[in-house]
Amino acid sequence: MKRRSLIQAAGSACALAVASPALRAQGLQKFKFNLGWRIEASGAGFLLAQQRGYYKDAGLDITIDTGNGSAAAISLVAGGAYDAASADLSTMIEFNTANPTAKLTAVGIQYDLNPNSVMVRKDGPIKKPADLAGKTLLGQPFNASRKLFPAFAKAQGFDASGVKWENVAPDIGDTRFVKGDFDGAAYFFFTGLLNLKARGMGPEMLTVFRYSELGMNAYGNGLVANPKSVQESPDAMRAFVRATTRGWVDAMADPKAGAAAVKAREPLANEELEFERLKLIVDGTMRTAETRANGWGAATPARVQATLDETVLAFGLKTPLTAADVFTDKFLPSAADRRLKA
Repeated sequence: MKRRSLIQAAGSACALAVASPALRAQGLQKFKFNLGWRIEASGAGFLLAQQRGYYKDAGLDITIDTGNGSAAAISLVAGGAYDAASADLSTMIEFNTANPTAKLTAVGIQYDLNPNSVMVRKDGPIKKPADLAGKTLLGQPFNASRKLFPAFAKAQGFDASGVKWENVAPDIGDTRFVKGDFDGAAYFFFTGLLNLKARGMGPEMLTVFRYSELGMNAYGNGLVANPKSVQESPDAMRAFVRATTRGWVDAMADPKAGAAAVKAREPLANEELEFERLKLIVDGTMRTAETRANGWGAATPARVQATLDETVLAFGLKTPLTAADVFTDKFLPSAADRRLKA
């Protein structure tokens, strides 16, 4: 027992030693993070890391707040209200093009496969993506699936200009789509499937055109960082990415624990629903050939360039940005620490 206690103590000391010497000398450093959305499974890895003390182990006193979409989260990070946020990389590229003196950078990839999609009724007239030409689709102006639609249309060889977009609040829009008011709806696939299921339209009644399966190579959300935080507190940013990686690797291996962390943070959350959503997120965007090879959070130069190129096309941008303006790997933990458990 004495030997076991010594081993356990050594293990605890190693966990504490994960924090850099500079951070340990300062005590816990405050760090503010925006989820980019409400408390649900998309934030499970961050919440699990906080629940299990990974941020504290890394030397951080973290605050995790809800958000209202990628555009809002990016503005808050750029304005200095947050050190980092989960946000769509195409929206970050659009922001950087318009604000070249306040450019943000992704320091980790959350969604290796882009979750954007358009959903239609399986028993309806739309059988292939090109059939969407000239149709009426649900999608708000801030909706990433709507904004990237032109690049998706080009990849599928049809003209996106004739599509009519309906800007309806998400909850009302979901109900109206089920009633048949729109030909299709633009969503993150894991959001749409569960929102529509809750309104009586199950997955078996839908055809899902996922952009990542139909010619697009862009990454989805990343960990978007404030440039001042990156420059002035690199140790804190590195600690944040390391602890976040631990949290998401754990959540991918044990989605039940991830859903429980969501429930612990938001008592009104439906834990069973968030467990189902998290499985969709993990299997559909995170557990991929590239993350199995390179670990969670990593990016390849070719995919970063594809993310930039597809965004420029979709948004009609004229941008001097390069791949180096989109992503940096200097804050990622070691390959061993990024490795998936299952």
